[in-house]
Amino acid sequence: MSTSVQDFASPSKYVGPAASNYGLFSSVYLAAARLDRFGFAMLRLGAIVVLVWIGSLKFANYEAEGIVPFVANSPLMSFFYHRPAPEYREQNSAGVPNIANHEWNEINGTYSFSHGLGVVIVGIGLLIAHHGVRPQIAAVGSFLLMLMALTTLSFLITTPEAWVSGSSKAVHGFPFLALPGLLVVKDCIMLGAAVVTMADSARVYLSATGVSRATSPSSGKSGW
Repeated sequence: MSTSVQDFASPSKYVGPAASNYGLFSSVYLAAARLDRFGFAMLRLGAIVVLVWIGSLKFANYEAEGIVPFVANSPLMSFFYHRPAPEYREQNSAGVPNIANHEWNEINGTYSFSHGLGVVIVGIGLLIAHHGVRPQIAAVGSFLLMLMALTTLSFLITTPEAWVSGSSKAVHGFPFLALPGLLVVKDCIMLGAAVVTMADSARVYLSATGVSRATSPSSGKSGW
C-alpha cells in the first residue's frame, strides 16, 4: 500500500487519538519540503556574497599577508612566491600583519599574487551569479568553486600552522586545529555548496535545452 503526499496532508484519512498530531507533523514536514528551491537560492546567494566579499579583501594588505603560510607551504601554489617557505616564519610569522615586513612581502610577491587571486575569486562568484540567465555559465563557476574548495582543504595537509603545535602543550597535532585550520576546514561546506549548485545549474540548463533526464546515466528517482 503506497501513501501519497496528498494522504499525508489529509489527517482525516487516519483514525485514532494520534491522527490530529500526525496531520500536524506531516504538514510541518510538507512545508519544509517546499523550501528546497528557496534553499538552493539562499545557498547560491550565500556563495556569491562570500566569494565577492573575500575576493575583494584580497586587495587589502592584511589579507594578502594573512594567506602567506598557506601559499608558501602549498606545492600547488608556492611557485607564485619568490622567497622560500621557511623564510616567512621569521619575516612574517603566521601571516600576522606587520608594517615592518611590508618590504619583504613586496619582494616575495605577496601582494601581486593576492591581487590576482582576488580577481579569480570574484570572477568565480560572478560566474555563479549568472544562474538566472545563463545556467551553463553558472555551472562552470560552481565547478571552479569546487576546485578552489578542494585546493583550500589541501592546506590542512600542507600548512603546519593549521594545527596546534608544540609537544610541550597539553594538546597538539590532529585533531586539534589552530585558528588557520579552523578557517580552512569550513571549506567543507563551500565544497558541498559548489557541488549542489553545479548540479542545479546543469539541471536547469538541460531542462531549458529540452534534454530529457531519461537520456542521462543517472536518470531515475532524484533525492532533490
